[in-house]
Amino acid sequence: MENENMEQEESILTLTDENGQDMDFEYLDCLTYEGKEYLVLMPADEPSTEIVILEVDEENENYLAVEDEAILDAVYGLFKEKYKDILTFEEE
Repeated sequence: MENENMEQEESILTLTDENGQDMDFEYLDCLTYEGKEYLVLMPADEPSTEIVILEVDEENENYLAVEDEAILDAVYGLFKEKYKDILTFEEE
């Protein structure tokens, strides 16, 4: 008999950095901000509560580091608002 309440499998993405090192990330969400898409990820190999936000570059099929603090704050704010009833967020 199958368990009707099967847990959803975690989505793990393996990304390669500029040094050729592979890192695993848990996919949390993909959000749109000012016409661009951003991935919200959490390192899968570390017990971390920090998230990583990457810009989706569809033209070159890459993920780009976001260095603009205003964009990071805005995308994180969207993520917090979307999941405010599901997740608990630590305040800095």
